Amino acid sequence: MALRLVQVNFKAGDDAALGRFWADALGWGVSSEGPGVTNVEPLNFTWPDPAAVCVDVVAVPDPETVRYRVHLDLATTSAAHQAELVARLKELGATPADVGQGDVPWTVLADPEGNVFRVLEPREIYRDTGPIAAVVVHCEDPRAMARFWDEAIDWTLHEVSDDHARLRSATGAGPYLEFVRAAPRTMPDAAPVWTRVHLDLLPYPGDDQAAEVARLTTLGATPADVGQGDVSWVVLADPEGHEFCVLRPAALGGD
Repeated sequence: MALRLVQVNFKAGDDAALGRFWADALGWGVSSEGPGVTNVEPLNFTWPDPAAVCVDVVAVPDPETVRYRVHLDLATTSAAHQAELVARLKELGATPADVGQGDVPWTVLADPEGNVFRVLEPREIYRDTGPIAAVVVHCEDPRAMARFWDEAIDWTLHEVSDDHARLRSATGAGPYLEFVRAAPRTMPDAAPVWTRVHLDLLPYPGDDQAAEVARLTTLGATPADVGQGDVSWVVLADPEGHEFCVLRPAALGGD
């Protein structure tokens, strides 16, 4: 049994507008399986594809105030490309963001709904990832996260240290999934920790969603209630509390 990382899911006040921003930012197209859901995916794309992690934007009545524990890193091929991409993103509605980064070679921006992301300087490791270089998860223990996620999904662990862990599809294509050490959460235990950006996982055809959920719980995942109600997907949290969804094998988006 195994799971595939197929989507990065954004909660939004206006899914169509935010979806269009990300489609224009990535050079991708948009589709929708129903009201309140905008799927952002490569052109001529057949879902699911191991070479692409899509963006799924879902409207909610009141997007939560969050700590940014998951963000996207965008790849560039040259200094000129980085400058051109930053300028174009600002024209699309992105704004500069200060997250305490100081003097760094990358640029931190926020999308029109305030989701922080980075436009990286050219890096050889990301030369063949496509527009998304990495999906980055902030955590307290990258080694522990690597152990869990290496078992949870069918991706290959490429690097792990006390400060950073990196996985990628076993096909050697598409973006990386990275876990980066960050300061421990300071919010009171009684306060819910909401994330507007989370990961969606999909079983392979013929695999059972319930069996995959059971397997993940043995690895340390726990059930999570984010107000999802009666839905076809299952919401879990990894050992550090990052929520993610296990989709039904035939499902696409909508969580």
